Amino acid sequence: MAGALRFAPSPTGLIHIGNARTAILNWLHARKTGARFILRFDDTDAERSSEEFAAAIEKDLAWLG
Repeated sequence: MAGALRFAPSPTGLIHIGNARTAILNWLHARKTGARFILRFDDTDAERSSEEFAAAIEKDLAWLG
């Protein structure tokens, strides 16, 4: 196994096309190399981060497949 690739969006808003592009590219590379794709929220902005945004990002990534 080649390790892991992570995608770490900040849950301070809804996913945008730049997030989706990065997630897809990381997922494709992980798949090609046998690595794991890991979603890890970068919630360093506690004031603006929310569980609702995290859940929405997870839902959108699931929709992307």
